Amino acid sequence: MRWSLLVGAWVAVAFRGTGAAPTLDHVFPAAVQKGTTNTVTLVGKFEPWPPRLWLDGSGVTMEPTTNSGVITVVVASDAPEGTRFLRAFNDEGASAPRFLAVTSEPQTAEVEPNHDENAPQRIESLPATVNGRLEKNGDVDAFAVTLRAGQTLVAWAEAYTLMSPIDPVLRLVDSKGVQRAWNHDEVGSLDPFLAWTAPSDGTYRVQVFGFAYPADSDIRFTGNARCVYRLHLHGGPVAAYPWPLGVRRGAVTPVVWRGWNRTGDTNAAVDLDGMGIGADEWTVDRKAPGLARALRIPVGDGPEAIEREPNSSRETAQAVEVPSAVSAVLDEGGDEDRYGFRAAKGQALTLEVQAASLGFPLDAWLRVEDAAGKELARNDDAQGADPRLDWTAPDEGAYVAVVGSLVKRYGMDQRYRISFRPAQPRLVATVGENAFSLKPGQTNTISVTLARQSGHAVPLTVTVDGLPDGVSAAPVEASDKAGDATVSLVASTNAPAFQGPFQIRVAEKDSGREQRARFSLVSVGENNGVPQGYRRLVRETVSDLWLTVLPPPPPSTNAP
Repeated sequence: MRWSLLVGAWVAVAFRGTGAAPTLDHVFPAAVQKGTTNTVTLVGKFEPWPPRLWLDGSGVTMEPTTNSGVITVVVASDAPEGTRFLRAFNDEGASAPRFLAVTSEPQTAEVEPNHDENAPQRIESLPATVNGRLEKNGDVDAFAVTLRAGQTLVAWAEAYTLMSPIDPVLRLVDSKGVQRAWNHDEVGSLDPFLAWTAPSDGTYRVQVFGFAYPADSDIRFTGNARCVYRLHLHGGPVAAYPWPLGVRRGAVTPVVWRGWNRTGDTNAAVDLDGMGIGADEWTVDRKAPGLARALRIPVGDGPEAIEREPNSSRETAQAVEVPSAVSAVLDEGGDEDRYGFRAAKGQALTLEVQAASLGFPLDAWLRVEDAAGKELARNDDAQGADPRLDWTAPDEGAYVAVVGSLVKRYGMDQRYRISFRPAQPRLVATVGENAFSLKPGQTNTISVTLARQSGHAVPLTVTVDGLPDGVSAAPVEASDKAGDATVSLVASTNAPAFQGPFQIRVAEKDSGREQRARFSLVSVGENNGVPQGYRRLVRETVSDLWLTVLPPPPPSTNAP
C-alpha cells in the first residue's frame, strides 16, 4: 500500500475503524533529503496499525512496513524544500500536526552506541547534519570532528524548536576530555548554539544531552523515544547576520554578511533581495551566497540605515524618516543611542526594537522624549525581551527615540535594529483548535477570534473552504467592531465519512484583502512556576485545519 502525499490530491477511504484517533508525538528522523528513500519511525499510538497519513506539500510518498510505527518515505529529487506538517489519521480522527523537513543537504543518522566518550560516532567531513535521539535517561550522544588550527566549529541543535520534550545542551571537549566550549540556550530559544575556534589541529568531541522539558523534580539527563533532535555541524563559512540587519520591501538592500570562517573580502556588499515580499510579511528567510545557515530577516517599508556616531545626546541624535529602520550597536559602557524624528499631532506610530528576536544578547529598553528631554513613553519587554511602543504624538513637532541596555551590558555583540513606521491597522484571525469532528446530522460551531490592532475597523466576511460533500457552512458577516465570529459546520444526515484538511478564510469587505484563520502551536505559560509550552518553533501556525466526519454507526442486529 502506498500513500501519495499531494496537497488536495488524496482521497480519504471511508471505512469504520476501531479504537481511538492516532496520537503522533514525534517523527524520527525529523528530516529527509531530496532524492532519497528513508526509514522513518512515527512515535506515538496507532491502533490499529497502519493509520493513514497526510503531509502538506508535494513530492513525497510513504509506505508502511510490517513493523508498527515504521514507514518508508520516498522523496522526489524535485520535492520542494522546507518543513512540512504531518498528520496520522483514521476513522476516529487525526493526530496533532508534527514536523518533517525536506532538505537538499545530506543527512547523517545517529548510530548507537555513541555515549562512550572514548568511542564517539565519527563525523567524516563537515558540514554535517545529524538526526539523533536521546533514547533513555542519562543518554549523552558524542560525535568526533576533526578541526584545523584556526578553524571555527559552528554547531547548533534543534530540539525545543521541534517540540521535543528536552532542554538540550551542547558541550565540546578535546581529546583529553577537557571542556573547551558549551552552550545551553540560544538567545530566544532553549536550543543551544556555539562557535569555537580550534587552537591546534586535532579531533574534538561534540556532546549532546538534555534536561526534561517542562522541568520536573529529577535532576538528571533525560531521554525517551520523543527526545528527537537535529545537530548541525559546520567548519566552513557560516552566516551570523547581515549588516544592516533588515531588508526593504519591494527593493534591493545592499548588506555586508558577517559570519565565521569567512575568506576573501569580508566587507564586500551584496544585494539582499526584497522584491515580491507581501504587504503583511514582516520577516523573510534568506540565505547568503556561499554561507551556510538561512536567517530570518526583518522587513521594513523604508530605507535600512546604519547608526552614525555620535548619537548619544539630543543635539547629536541621528535624524530618521518615517518609515525607516536603523541597525546599531551599544558598544561602549553607558551607551544610549538617540534618533530624532518628526510627527504630526495625533499621528499614530509604531517604534520597535529587535535584538533578542534576531539572536543578539541585548536586553533593550526604548523610550520616546519630547524636544526638551521629557519622557513621554517607555517600554522594556513587549515581545519576549524586545521592546515596542504603539505611540501617538500629542502635538506636532520633533521627538527623540532612545535605546539603552536594561542590564547595562555593552560590546560589539549588543546589536539591534530600531524601526519607525506609521501604525498600520492589522487583523490577526485565529482559532483555538486545529481539528474538528462531526457526525451525520450534527452541527459543530467554530469560534474565530478577530484580533484587531492599531485601529483596524473594517467589516469582514468569514467563509469556509475545502469542505466535503454533505458538509456546508454559510458565510458569516462580522461588523467593523466584532472581536470574533462563529461559523457553523453542518453535516447532512447522509453525509459520507471524511477525513481531510479545510480552511477558514477571513476577507475585508472593502479592500478584498484576506487571510486564513490559523491555529498557533506556540504557547507559553507556567505551571506552579515551571515554564510550559514552546515560545519558538520551526513552524508556528497551522492554516490547514482538520475535519473528521464520523461514519454512521453500524445497523443494529438485535431482533425486535
